[in-house]
Amino acid sequence: MGSQVCTAGRGPSPSLAGASGANADWMSALCPRLWDVPLHQLSIPGSHDTMTYCLNRKSPISPNESRLLRLLAKVLPCITQPVVLKWSVTQALNVTEQLDAGVRYLDLRVAHMLEGSARNLHFVHMMYTTALVEDTLTEISEWLENHPREVVILACRNFDGMTADLHEYLVTCIKNIFGDMLCPRGEVPTLRQLWARGQQVVLSYDDECAVRRHRQLWPAIPYWWGNQVKPEKLVRYLEQMQCCGRPGGCAARRSPPHVRTPRWPWARGAGRGHGMGRARAHACAGVYVRERTRGHVHVAVRACAYITHTPAHADVACVAVRTLAHGAV
Repeated sequence: MGSQVCTAGRGPSPSLAGASGANADWMSALCPRLWDVPLHQLSIPGSHDTMTYCLNRKSPISPNESRLLRLLAKVLPCITQPVVLKWSVTQALNVTEQLDAGVRYLDLRVAHMLEGSARNLHFVHMMYTTALVEDTLTEISEWLENHPREVVILACRNFDGMTADLHEYLVTCIKNIFGDMLCPRGEVPTLRQLWARGQQVVLSYDDECAVRRHRQLWPAIPYWWGNQVKPEKLVRYLEQMQCCGRPGGCAARRSPPHVRTPRWPWARGAGRGHGMGRARAHACAGVYVRERTRGHVHVAVRACAYITHTPAHADVACVAVRTLAHGAV
């Protein structure tokens, strides 16, 4: 993953590994001509199931999973828990490391545990995370304070076990933590506009009632999920989605009444893949760099083909399907 920067001769780097902090400020390194491009016309890398790095074998299984699975977890936990964990974990880097690696779309699946305390909210992907939502949002806010020209899209969704009161509690936490960093709902802004206002957070919230009540929230920003293991299949999927363009109107259909929704792009992503390790992930990234940089085509963030890996999984999401033609914005 690399960004289109103004330094002459500087080409895209196909690898993220070992590049801690190397892409931490890629937005501020973009060419000035991209500062006035609406965010939805930039390719923005994101992680799928962002918070699954903090799952472990003791993490409780969500009651939304099948009754058989929950029964097996009680009867044969020593077998069931490791298997479920293997399928649940999609990220190895923690949230700060993901941001340092250049991730700017975070897939945050919020949940309230039935047996948990009244106000403690967790994240979920088959299993509940050990991390708390409020602590994670605070960590993101602190990172943004140290990177004042970087902008993130936080996609809060799922909301397992959430009541109306818990939604209000979560939105209050979001406002208190990010404050003036939040970009209010409206026309899709450009980087220059966000920098001028000191805004760094676009908060996508997948609950229509909450969005109606709070102008700091944007309607849910959906994304395409590639769900591919082999690099060549992922590249083929990305190219097909590129040809389709942004699905106009799809996001609007999910909007609450009386809320004007800009045509946000869908994200593109690669899904979980058994045995997809570092080498396969790098190969995937490298292939996409070569494919998308042939001829006279440039993208704002070239080749985001993976975010991270585990021995069993590799999940990515890349928000936007729009490229910038050579010489045009």
